[in-house]
Amino acid sequence: MIEKMTKYSFILLSADKEKFLQDLADLGVVDITRSSKPVDAASAAILAEAAEIKKQIGSLEAETSDTLKQLHEEAAAARRKYEAALPWGDFSKEAVEALAGRGLQIHFHQVAAKKFNPDWASEVALQEIAEVKGTKYFTTVTEPDASLPAALQRSEVPAPEASSAELLEKVKQLEKQEADCLADIRKDKETQLPQLRKDYDAAMNRLDNYLAGVAGDSAAEDNLSVYVGFAPSTEDERLAKEFEKLDAFCLTEKSKPEDRPPIKLKNNKFAREFERITGMYGLPVYDEADPTPVISLFFLLFFAMCMGDAGYGLVLILFGLAMNRGWVKIEMFSGLGTLITILGVATTIVGLVMGTAFGIDLRGATWVPEWLHKIMLPAKFPGTTYDYGMVLSIIIGILHLILAMTVKAVGYTRRFGFKEAVSAWGWLILIVGGIATALLALGGIFSPNVTRWAIIIVGALSFLGIFLFNKPGRNPLLNIGAGLWDTYQTATGLLGDVLSYIRLYALGLAGGMLGGAFNTLGTMVLGDGGVGRWIAFVLILIIGHTLNLLMCCLGAFVHPLRLNFLEYFKNSGYEGMGAKYKPLKNNN
Repeated sequence: MIEKMTKYSFILLSADKEKFLQDLADLGVVDITRSSKPVDAASAAILAEAAEIKKQIGSLEAETSDTLKQLHEEAAAARRKYEAALPWGDFSKEAVEALAGRGLQIHFHQVAAKKFNPDWASEVALQEIAEVKGTKYFTTVTEPDASLPAALQRSEVPAPEASSAELLEKVKQLEKQEADCLADIRKDKETQLPQLRKDYDAAMNRLDNYLAGVAGDSAAEDNLSVYVGFAPSTEDERLAKEFEKLDAFCLTEKSKPEDRPPIKLKNNKFAREFERITGMYGLPVYDEADPTPVISLFFLLFFAMCMGDAGYGLVLILFGLAMNRGWVKIEMFSGLGTLITILGVATTIVGLVMGTAFGIDLRGATWVPEWLHKIMLPAKFPGTTYDYGMVLSIIIGILHLILAMTVKAVGYTRRFGFKEAVSAWGWLILIVGGIATALLALGGIFSPNVTRWAIIIVGALSFLGIFLFNKPGRNPLLNIGAGLWDTYQTATGLLGDVLSYIRLYALGLAGGMLGGAFNTLGTMVLGDGGVGRWIAFVLILIIGHTLNLLMCCLGAFVHPLRLNFLEYFKNSGYEGMGAKYKPLKNNN
């Protein structure tokens, strides 16, 4: 959920603003309205300093620099020249110049071998040099005033800059300079990067506090300054007492959506682990619903289905616990130990239900306890030839989309009023009512007569919402036209969205099959045993399953994000344009 914010407006003497901002920073909970761009020379200088540090960080992280880029380009150009000169061999440039000094001209030629005419040698002094990949290379020598035959003029090419040996030496020199430059960058990366990051954070912190200081709107000929800030409403009582001590007049009011207050999410321990996933897309605006609780459940389920292996789930649990205990320290996973553990638990449970562990099909394993067999889903959906996982993925996808459409209808009604949500309700009634009617009819609960009336009622209500009243007060003909276009877009979009959820089944199946392939390969190598075969068997399993686990984790992270960000957010009308709550705090 989104934590409620209180809006504060402060009026104070401009001369007191430095002490005022320091007092707010001591409180550490007030988000002061800031300028997002430099407002004067001082802030521009701080921003320029931060930008230069960021550029250095980017160059070190990418292992690039202007010098390295120039050397790389020069080496590439030298290699092209060397490859072009290679067919000509190690000719002497001095010999060419000596011929020119005697009044002779040497010409270089390149022509397709099948077009080369040996009779040219009778017309002009000609020397064949090489034939490479169907191309003939040769030279001719003429008197100063003599002209080449037309056929030879067309085949003439510029003379190489130097011999192939000289050009190769230049390539080696440039490649060595490039390697040395890259080594220097990597050395600087190890020694300078941590300090540069600290310097960048310090500069941005100075800029943040400075911009807060100049964000006040001046009034009364610059004698007064006005500031606007936001703080969680849970701090109202404490802040009221603290603000009484300030040399400023304070106006307090509840934040409204049009104030665009900063967003601070407030969820339970479980959902809080998934707030960073919401933040990857964008925080909700103040009057939107926080999607984190929904994302936490469905991302967890989607991840576990994409992994689909109980053995890999156990590995994730151990890895997450090791991260939390500090036994394993990997910067990119910093602070994710608990989330990884939760994902591992879900993967283990889903893997057991789907009957797969380390690529082994548990359904057919005789050593698996009977109680475990009972919780496993059958391979095929009852009464069909379809895999249970595929049907289950589609069912979950339909429920996910229905939930998104429900959130959209309810959210639009609450935010904009029922008139703006009529179309959303019409589509929700059509889809939910249609599915419910079909299931009840197929289950024998609805008689044919009741089914007919249910279809009529659902169809009528949906028609009114989608076609006639999608925009109340507008010309009905325009509404019908808009409804037809909306029908086309929604129908085609929903079909594609539902089919997208098959990836949950496909990724889980692919991971299980690849894990099983490594098991089979290891068993084939093991054969009748022996120390060497056992070592090869263990290495194949460890390396194979490690690679498979990494690939499964990547797919299980990316595709659930896609299903939530595209399918769910699109159909739920989520904006995600909220600004993060950033209270003013002291540097120390």
